[in-house]
Amino acid sequence: MSEKLIYKVTLVSHEQIYELYVKNVYQSELYGFVVIENFVFGEKSAIVVDPSEEKLRIEFEGVERSFIPAHKIIRIDQVKQQGKAKIVAAGKSEGEGEGGGKVSMLYRPDKS
Repeated sequence: MSEKLIYKVTLVSHEQIYELYVKNVYQSELYGFVVIENFVFGEKSAIVVDPSEEKLRIEFEGVERSFIPAHKIIRIDQVKQQGKAKIVAAGKSEGEGEGGGKVSMLYRPDKS
């Protein structure tokens, strides 16, 4: 198999949506976790630097593998080529105010 596989992993972290590119994804021996490793970021020598990609690069600098709770994973795609890693605000579209997202809770405990 001469083709190098790359996976785009979309997950929720700190109330934001992360899109990361990695070379390995698999189920962890720790129950309920997915392992992502061998992070792939764009060229560091590029003249134009994307701030969200740079933030992700700094956050995952020195990380060999990351154990992500399975319920935080939105989607895993096998892709032919790498894109830009990015961070997107979760639950808000342009022009929406506080709490105006399209994601709603399935269960809300009573506050009484």
